[in-house]
Amino acid sequence: MVLNSLIILLLSNSITLRRDKSILYSRATITILLVSSLIAYDNLNFLFLNKGIGIYGGLFHSTSTTTVFHIFILIMSSVILLLTAFYPRKVWLEEYSSMGRLLFSKLIYYQTFILNKMGEQYKIIEYSLIILFIVIGAMFLISTSDLVSIFLSIELQSYGLYLLSTIYRDSESATSGGLMYFLLGGLSSCFILLSTSLLYANSGTTNLDSLYIITSISNASKENMTSLLYWYKSYYIHISLLFMSVGFLFKVSAAPFHFWSPDVYDAIPTIVTTFVAIISKISIFIFLLELVHYTSKSMFDTDFSWTISLLFSSLLSLAIGTIVGLTQSRIKRLFAFSTISHVGFILLGLSIHSIESTQAFMFYLMQYSISNLNAFILIITVGYSLYFYVYQIYGDEVVTGEDNTVDMSPWYGGLPVLIPRHLGVTVSDQWPCDDFIEAEGKRIKENHESMQDIENSPIQLIDQLKGYYSINPVIAFSLAITLFSFAGIPPLIGFFAKQMILSAAIDSGYIFMSLIAILTSVISAVYYLAIIKQIFFDKPDFIKNPKFRELYVDGLITEKNEIIEEVYIFSDNIVISSSLSLSISVITFIISLFIFIPQEWLSLANLLALILFNI
Repeated sequence: MVLNSLIILLLSNSITLRRDKSILYSRATITILLVSSLIAYDNLNFLFLNKGIGIYGGLFHSTSTTTVFHIFILIMSSVILLLTAFYPRKVWLEEYSSMGRLLFSKLIYYQTFILNKMGEQYKIIEYSLIILFIVIGAMFLISTSDLVSIFLSIELQSYGLYLLSTIYRDSESATSGGLMYFLLGGLSSCFILLSTSLLYANSGTTNLDSLYIITSISNASKENMTSLLYWYKSYYIHISLLFMSVGFLFKVSAAPFHFWSPDVYDAIPTIVTTFVAIISKISIFIFLLELVHYTSKSMFDTDFSWTISLLFSSLLSLAIGTIVGLTQSRIKRLFAFSTISHVGFILLGLSIHSIESTQAFMFYLMQYSISNLNAFILIITVGYSLYFYVYQIYGDEVVTGEDNTVDMSPWYGGLPVLIPRHLGVTVSDQWPCDDFIEAEGKRIKENHESMQDIENSPIQLIDQLKGYYSINPVIAFSLAITLFSFAGIPPLIGFFAKQMILSAAIDSGYIFMSLIAILTSVISAVYYLAIIKQIFFDKPDFIKNPKFRELYVDGLITEKNEIIEEVYIFSDNIVISSSLSLSISVITFIISLFIFIPQEWLSLANLLALILFNI
C-alpha cells in the first residue's frame, strides 16, 4: 500500500498543473485503499483455515479478526476521503441529464462559487498522504505482537492525527486544537512507554506471545497451588497493563481521560474531525480485545486484574458522556460526549470477556463507527446545502423582499443578517418592536462570534439546524434516523447493538452495570430528540438570500467543443454532489434496514468471536 501510494501520487503530481490537485490525490488514495481491501479479502480464506500466521519475526501477526478489521478500516477511510475527492455541489438540469446528454455534451459555467472550489480542503495536497500513514499505523496496531511494535504503531497513527488536526494552516482554532491534542497525546504515550518498560522488566521479553504464556502459567500454578513460578507474582504484569490501559483509554477519550476530546473535536475542521473521531478508536479497541483475551482473569477473582480499570472507565464514560452531553449547545461537542457514552458500552462488552460479549463488542464497534461516519457526513452536507441562505430575525410574520427588509450585516460583524419588517410597516415607519429586534440581533451576533472557524466548519451550533426540514427533507430524515440509532430506538441497528451488550452483561452477572447502561441510554435520548425537535418543529433562523432568487449564472451546452445552446442556471439547479448523496443514502439504508439483513453482520461477529476462543 505504501509503495503503490507513493508511485500513484508521484504520477498524479506529474500529470496535472491544477491548483486543486488534492482532489486527484484523494481519488488515487481511494483507489489504493480499495485495492488493498480486496487483497486483504482474498487472504481471508487462508486465515480462516489456518487461524493466522506470525510475520516479520513475530513483530506482527495476521489472523481472521485482524484482517476483517483491516478491511473495515480501509473501506471506512475510503468513504471519508470521498469528502475531499469531489466538489460538494453540482449543477443538475433535468432536461440535460439524460445518458446521451451526459456522454456527448458538456456544461460550461462559472464554477468557482457554485462548486466551492476555493474550499481549504481542496488546496492541501498532503492530506491524502497523511491519511495513508494513519491507516498504516492503525493496521499495524491491530496486528501488533510485540511491545516494540505496539509503541511504533500507536505513534505512527498518533503523529499522523496530530498533523491532520493542524493541517489547516490559516485556522487559529484548528492550530490550538491540534496543539492540545499533541500535548495530551504525548502524555498518554508516556504511560504506554512506561508500561512497556515495566512489562519487559517483569517478564524479560518483548514478545506478547511469551507474555501471554507467562500469564497463563502463573494463573495455572495459582489454581493448582504449585510453585512453578515462585519468583513471579501475577499482579506484576497486571499493574504494568494497568498503566498501558490508561494510555490507550486516553487516546480513545474514555472517562476519566476524556477532557481533551470535546475541545479538540470542536476546534478542528469537521472534515478532519470525521477521521479523528472514528479510525483511531477502531484500531485501539481491536488491540485491547486481544490483550484482554489473553491476560484477563475472572472479575470475581480475589487477585487484582487490570481489566477492572476497563469496567471502571465504562461506568464513568456512561455517566459523564450522558449527563454532561445534556448541557451542550455545540453540535461537535455534543457528538464528542455522545462518543464518550458509546465508548462506555464498548468497554462494557470488552471487559466482560465472554463469547457473547465479544460478539456484541465487535458488532457494536462496527455499527457505531458507521453511524458516527454518517452523522459527520450529514453535518458537513448541511453546511454545504445552506450556501444560498442567510440568517434572519423574525417577527410575528416574516416578510421577505428587499423593500421590506433591512440589511444589518455591517452592524453584526459581517454576518449576512436580514431583519424583515412586520406586515403593514413601510420603509419610512419606525420599528414597532425595537426590543425584540435588538434581543434577537444580539443572539445571532453572539452565535456568530462563538463560531470559531465558520469557513471550515459551517455547522457548529445546534441552533443552526432549526427548521432544516423545510430546506432539505431527505437530509433531515437521514440525520433523524442516525440520531435515533444513536439513542437505540428499534428497529434501527443501534438498538440491536445495545441489546446485545446488555444481554451479555446480564448473562455474566453484571446487573448493576446493565442498569446504569439502560438508565444512561434513556437519558441520552433527550439530547438526540432535542436536535430532532429543532430540525422538524422549530422555525428556521435563515431564509433564502433574495439576490439568489433571480437569475444566478449563465451556462453553455457544448458538443465537440462547439456551443450548441445557452442555458440559465438558477439556485434551485445547484444540488449536493453524488459522492455525498450516495454515501448518505447507502449508510442510512444500512442503519434503517438492518432488520431485513441481520444474518451477515451477526454471523461475521459470531464467527470471529468463536475463532478467538478457539471453538
